[in-house]
Amino acid sequence: MIELSERVRAVRDLSREAAVDLRSRALAIDTDPDAMDEHYGSPVFEMVRQADTPPQYRESLPSTPLLRAMERGSCLENVAGLIELARGDVGAILACPSPGLAGVFVELLGTPEQQEWFFTRMHGGRRWSFFAMTEESRGNDATAMETRFDRDRDRDGDGWRLNGGKCYVGNAARGSVGVVFGRTGRGALSIRAALVEVPAPGWHGEKLDMIGLRGAYISRLSFSDVAVPAGRMLGDHLPATRRGIFAAITTFNHMRVRIAASAVGTALAMVEYVLDHRKNAPGGQLALARAEAGRELVYEAAARIDRDPERGYLSSAAKLGAVGLAVGTAHWASAALGPAGLIEHPLLEKWTRDVHAFEFMEGTGNIHRLHVARGYQAGDADA
Repeated sequence: MIELSERVRAVRDLSREAAVDLRSRALAIDTDPDAMDEHYGSPVFEMVRQADTPPQYRESLPSTPLLRAMERGSCLENVAGLIELARGDVGAILACPSPGLAGVFVELLGTPEQQEWFFTRMHGGRRWSFFAMTEESRGNDATAMETRFDRDRDRDGDGWRLNGGKCYVGNAARGSVGVVFGRTGRGALSIRAALVEVPAPGWHGEKLDMIGLRGAYISRLSFSDVAVPAGRMLGDHLPATRRGIFAAITTFNHMRVRIAASAVGTALAMVEYVLDHRKNAPGGQLALARAEAGRELVYEAAARIDRDPERGYLSSAAKLGAVGLAVGTAHWASAALGPAGLIEHPLLEKWTRDVHAFEFMEGTGNIHRLHVARGYQAGDADA
């Protein structure tokens, strides 16, 4: 069992308090994710946006104990906070206008000029970012992507033209700036990432109809000769092996643990909600014990990432286990409140829809089974 430091406990406790605000917005965002005006002033939205922004690029806004606690630190700190926020509502978290995963990647691969360009565009809390990698016909095989960057002949070879498409990208149809992956050639090292600002000629985005996690605004994108000016390609100052998709490996290890944390937080929320409304629900204590065990697994995976960011065995195991836990908890919760339970409890009904989306975030279960099997064979399970 992981022993949490005083700082991690502070992050956990402050995030638990913040979750109340997210839960109060959950059903409204799920009903109409386009109607965000009433949510822009959320103190938690502000905290998430500021915490996702490096200090040197933040707006001159007052600091708060929650912001200071949530500033990017260890993976364990981030996960401890996210589990508690997810007990409020994951859909509300994903609806937050913030740098998000695109910001993590810009910090990793961007020059200071590119970082300033990106993060200052997120000021004000009314613009969304996007991280466009997945393609509809390629699923989990990112190395087989077909989206391409072609040299822009109209710019003397200094710029690029983006052609292709992406699918299942959070906030993309309403986003204004983000990171798009494509290839400049045929080899694996030709896969690159670029900063793109929209609207732009040749760019088209549409929101997909979703059953769960509607706040995430999952979208499909298409590109036809979208101009990418010189200086927007990320990683030009780095060796070829530290750019593009190869540089994303450690980021994805972090993100898998974060998806696992979101799933565990939602599972805890469902168990506690059911027990609040039916104290002696059959199987309630077992469901709670399983959710708490899932939390410990995610803590352990996060601590492992902090020790060795490039070893992803346990992050895959945690994501795989946490998603199964959340789906199983949803089935139990649906039955525990009786035949009309989901009609009488719309928030619980929403969560039972949301949990199924976790399967498709940061790799499906089949992909992570392969990762776990390979990690086990390589000895990572014993490390």
